[in-house]
This record gives sequence, C-alpha cells and structure tokens, in this order.
Amino acid sequence: MTHGAATRKVVSFKRHLRAEISEGNGAFLFSERGVTVLHGPHIESLATELDGTKDVASLLRSSPGGMDSEQVAALVDRLMDAGLVSLYSPRDLDDDRAVAFWDSCGIEPAGSGAGGAVGSVGLVGTDRNVDLRPTADALRDAGVTVLSGDVHNVLGHADLSVVVCEDYLSPALSGIDAAHREAGQPWLLAKQLGTQVWVGPIFQPGESACWHCLASRLWGHRHAEACAQAALGHPGPARRPEASVPPLAGLATHLVALEATKWLAGHRHQGQRCVWTLDTDDLHGRYHELRARPQCPACGDPSMVAAQARRPVTLGDVGRGVGTGGGYRALTPEQVLDRYRHLVSPVTGVIKEVRRDPRGPASCHSYRSGPNLSLPAGDMDMLRHGLRDESGGKGASSVEAEVGALCEALERYSGSFQGDEERVRASLRELEDQALHPNDCMLFHDRQYRDRAEWNSAHGSLQHVCEPFDEHAVVNWTPVWSLTRHRHRLLPTRMLYYGAPYDPGDAGVRADSNGNAAGSSLEDAILQGLLEIVERDAVALWWYNRTSAPGVDLAAFGDLWVDELRGVYADLGRELWVLDVTSDVGIPVMVALSRRAGASPEHIMVGFGAHLDPRIALRRALTELNQLVPALVEAEPEDLGDPDLRSWWQRATVTAEDYLLADPGVRHRVPADFACVPRRDLAGDVESVTTSLAALGLETLVLDQTRPDIELPVVKVIVPGMRHFWARFGPGRLYDVPVRIGRLSEPTSYEDLNPVPLFL
Repeated sequence: MTHGAATRKVVSFKRHLRAEISEGNGAFLFSERGVTVLHGPHIESLATELDGTKDVASLLRSSPGGMDSEQVAALVDRLMDAGLVSLYSPRDLDDDRAVAFWDSCGIEPAGSGAGGAVGSVGLVGTDRNVDLRPTADALRDAGVTVLSGDVHNVLGHADLSVVVCEDYLSPALSGIDAAHREAGQPWLLAKQLGTQVWVGPIFQPGESACWHCLASRLWGHRHAEACAQAALGHPGPARRPEASVPPLAGLATHLVALEATKWLAGHRHQGQRCVWTLDTDDLHGRYHELRARPQCPACGDPSMVAAQARRPVTLGDVGRGVGTGGGYRALTPEQVLDRYRHLVSPVTGVIKEVRRDPRGPASCHSYRSGPNLSLPAGDMDMLRHGLRDESGGKGASSVEAEVGALCEALERYSGSFQGDEERVRASLRELEDQALHPNDCMLFHDRQYRDRAEWNSAHGSLQHVCEPFDEHAVVNWTPVWSLTRHRHRLLPTRMLYYGAPYDPGDAGVRADSNGNAAGSSLEDAILQGLLEIVERDAVALWWYNRTSAPGVDLAAFGDLWVDELRGVYADLGRELWVLDVTSDVGIPVMVALSRRAGASPEHIMVGFGAHLDPRIALRRALTELNQLVPALVEAEPEDLGDPDLRSWWQRATVTAEDYLLADPGVRHRVPADFACVPRRDLAGDVESVTTSLAALGLETLVLDQTRPDIELPVVKVIVPGMRHFWARFGPGRLYDVPVRIGRLSEPTSYEDLNPVPLFL
C-alpha cells in the first residue's frame, strides 16, 4: 500500500462484501457468492477499521490491535492482493450499489465510476424496422454516450458499436461486419425482439470469430428455411411475426446496455465470445461458444482445405491408446466428449444436440445427433423409415454411444461440400491415368445401367442406379492420396463430398458414406474407414451369393456384456445369433442377427462389425444390431418408407433365407479361430490392412476431409474393387472371391444373385 495520492483515499472491504466480526473466530465476509472467513493475528482488530471511514493515513495511525504502521500496511496489502480490500475516493462511494456491482465484476472504481462505465457507443440498426430508441435510452441511463446513425458514421468515433437486428442472419450484417473488421473496432450484436432474446458475441477484429463464422453455423441449423427461401426467391432469412410485451422489451434493452457498459468498464469474460440466449418462456439462459473458423473466407484462410487435399497423407507413430467396446483409440470416450462438446449447440455448433433414443431398452445404448447429411437431398422415404434419417451412435456403454453419435455427425458434416475443396475441372479422357474411372469404385453392372429405370422405380434411394458415366463430360475432380502407390489420383468431387454442386456430367456419380470415418487421430480415422470397407465387402459377398457361414460361439468369448445382452433380447422375445463372414482379406467380420421367436412375421434384423480383434468385431456387430432396436422393434409396416426394408420386414423368414442361419455342418467359431493380430500402434494396423489389400491387387486411397474449424480427424477411404453392401453387381470380387476361398464351386450368375438388396 503506497502513500502519496493513495493517502487521500479511504480503505474499505470491497463494497460487494459485508463484514461481521466474531471475537476469537475471525472476520466473516458475506456476498452473493458465499462466505469468506479471515483468520489470523490482528485480523479482527483491523477488520473493524475497514468500513470506508478512514483514509490511508488515518488507518496507519490507528494502530489496530497494537500493530505499527508497517504491519498495518503489510496486512492491508495482503487483503488487497486477495481481492478483498480496495482504495476508494469519496466520489466513488456516492452510489454504493453501483460500486458493489463493479467490485463483484473485479472492476476498479477508476475504470467505472459510480454511475457506470465511462465511454461511448455507436448504436446501429440493421434496417428501418429496428427501433433503437429504447436501447439508446437504456445506454444513456447507464451513463454511456450514444452516437447513432449509419455504421460508417459511428466507426472511429465510438469505443464500441452495438448492432441491433431482427435476425442474426440479416443480410445487412455482412457489410456491418466488414466495416468493423476494416476499422478494427469491436461490436456487440443483439436481437431484442421475440421470445428468444439473443445477446452477443462481442466481435473483436483480429482476435475473435467474425460474423461470417457465426452465420455459417446458423445456416447449418436452418437448412429447411434456406430451401424454402430459395424456392420463394427471397434472400436471407425468413421474416417472422414480432413477439414482445413491455416487460420483455425493457428487459432485453437493459441486458444489452448492461453488456455494453461492462465492456466499456474493462470487464472481460469468456461469455463475451459467446451468443447468450434467454428463453423468456422459462427464463432459461445458455451460453453458446463461438470459435473462429480458420478457413473462414472473411477472417481466415479459405485455401486451407484445398491445400490439405494436395498434400500427401502421412502416418505417424500413434499408440493404440485405450481399449473400448468399439476398438482401441488414442483418446478415451470421455476425452473425446470433452474436446468436442463445444460443437454441440443449436446456435454456434454444427450439431444441435446429442440425445439418447427414448425408444427401446436403455441397455441398447442408442443415441441420435441430428439429420443424416449423407442422405440424398429431398429423400422423404429415408426420412420416414428411421434407420438412416439421423446420425447415430452405438456402444457397449452410454458414453460410448454418445461419443459415437457426436463423431458420426461431425464426420458427415466434414464430408459435406462447403465450397473450399480442391477441384480440377476436366473430363476423364483429358485426365487419362491421373484419374480413376468412377465405376471402378461404384461397380454397377452393364445390365443394371440398362434396366435402371425399372429398377429405380421399384427400390429405395439407397439402391439407386446412376446413369453411365460420360467419359467426355467436363466435371470437377478432387485428388485422393494412394497409401499403396504414394501418389495422388483423381475422383469426381461429387463422388467424394455430400451435396457437391451438380454438373450435367455428374449424373453418373453420387456420394455415399462407405469408407467415411472419424477418429481421435488421422491414423485412427483411416483404420476405421478401412474396417468399414472390409466389413461391407465381406457382407456383400455373403449376402448376394447367399452362402452359408459358420456360426459364432458367443459363450466362448467370455464377455459378460455379451452374456447380458442375450438376456435383453430374450426379454424382448427375440432370438440372437452371430455368423462369421470373414473374407479373403482375413480381418474378422461378423454378422449379428435377431428375429422374433415363434412369431410371424419374424422381423429379422441384422448388424455388422469388423475389427482386427475378433472380440471387438463381435461387439461392433451386436452394438449395430442394438442401434436398430429403437427404430424397428415397435415399428409398423406403414412407418417404413423404404420399399426394400418394408418388404423384408413383412416377408423375410429364416426358412426362405436359410443363408441367415449358421452352417450346420461347420463348428462354431471361437476366438482362437481368428488369426488376425493387431499391431503395436494404429499406424501399424493401417499398414497391415493396406498390405493385405495390396497382396490381393487392391489399392488404398485416402482423402483427408478434416475441417480446420472442427479438428476431429475425418477421412474418406476408397479401395477400388471392394464391394459396397448395396446392390452393386458389376464384375469382380462379388463373383470371384466366393469361388477362390471355397464357398462356391463356380461363380453365381447375375440372375441368381440375391434379389433382396441390403437395406441398411
């Protein structure tokens, strides 16, 4: 505690604290946030003097508890360092309530003054419908100088801008944002009308996210509105009826004035970089954290994603980490949830919410996380049947399922076209061997192309057969990296990203989710994508050839969770069994099946799983089966919009589809029957799988789809020649492998392939 000018000030406990002395027990300081207890020699004597009536010199002379002036100064300094005591001028204490407020915010009186912050605000409305007068009055009541007018008139003349809008997506905000970024002036955005009051963030050019970062998130949650506005020919967001009553209007304007005043006073907190929403129906308030998008075209580097696609995909030495029900990961589910939780918000997130599916037994651990962005736009049948209408998560525990739902939604967001992807415009003929023919990956049969009109009219959109690809059409191509040959290849952009712009030449391709995967590291994501491709290829070989497969001895795995799950299905009146459909790749692939016991229709469900560890492959198949339970167990046929699913649900029996049952002539598989062994780290696992595929003449391609603003590693893995489990009947592995591995003596003819397309 220094002398000089400070001696003209009084010394007091902070004004948001009320002190009471208890002889022998110390001093108790009461505030809205609780009680602080002070102990120690002389504290009781000193505390009685810290009531704001003594200046520094008088306090030092008072010798409380017999202390000399140096002892008094040292003890007061300790209390000041602890944020409990401050120096005040008499003028500061003219309005004790105001000083108490600023003290609670940690703002020194010199920065605020008794009546509030000293500073000026430029008040701007986005259009003529915004009435700024109530906000101006509230700001003036707080002691703030208010400058009104066009944004260019207030910039440079005010310490902070306050922009009031009817909608956070108002087109006018783009220009307002640009002007503030050019001027380097902070601005507070607010929406005061409506039952939902929005305040913040305070945009700080060069330090925080910009309005465009926020707008990209908001439009992501208002896709239906964007489509409706486009159909109506209206720019920007839809106009809505104004809803307000005098108490609400007063509350909203004063909340905005409060936030502006705190900023001007120098109060800084993390919430100022958030959108704060108040639901006036139940007075529930919530912060929505807004982070800058590094690739934002307005405040970031929009070339980041394209540059990433041009770089080689390199594998690092990433340990196997922790084991979970779904595999070995570099992070625990809890760590993933903590790291990416900020991306879940109906305002600033890419996901509105992650919630448990209330249908079916809780032990099935099924979670949902919003619209499935991998679905074709406008696919109403898919939206009705409930299997793929939303992104979802599964797991052997609730947290595993929640994290799975979160990651699947982020994976599909990252795999959606956003306009900054690397694109090369050319025809297949012009690119020659730089590009891959799309049908090397899609694998449609010439007869499927010939009969496509009849097929497409009879089947759901998952089984849609495209037009033959036009090798002369000029379309967009994106590079993918070959882990096998260490070079870039090109594939059509519309085949790699959901929702990529349509070119007439793109009628021969469409994006699907096969090989798309997220992980806690890039190596983890690539491994998961590879395992999905191996799984779906093995399932297709079994399903369309209708070959018998060995059963799996569930008891031999010694997994308590599996044993308990069998009881859950029994309680549902359902049988449960698992088949081993491992292909020539050698990675364990399992199919879990369930049907109603002794009932008709049997309502047969299937789930798939693949992993280097057969125990994890088993769990994956069973958890995928669990994920279907909420959507299907209580479903009525009319609820199932997809015609292939509806037909299966009503008619399939194990008698007619006997390949669904375990081969009675083969011993059930036990863990020791699977020779595949995981490597010491995830990169080693990836190299092991790609080496196995290369030995079969198959090339592994990877596109890194990780978004800089998301940071969760996301990839699309492509292995040309490997079969999707949807109906893709072109020549190749579908016919050759069952013969090569001894399941069939000769290839199945096209006419004899399973006429039931796999509907998952």
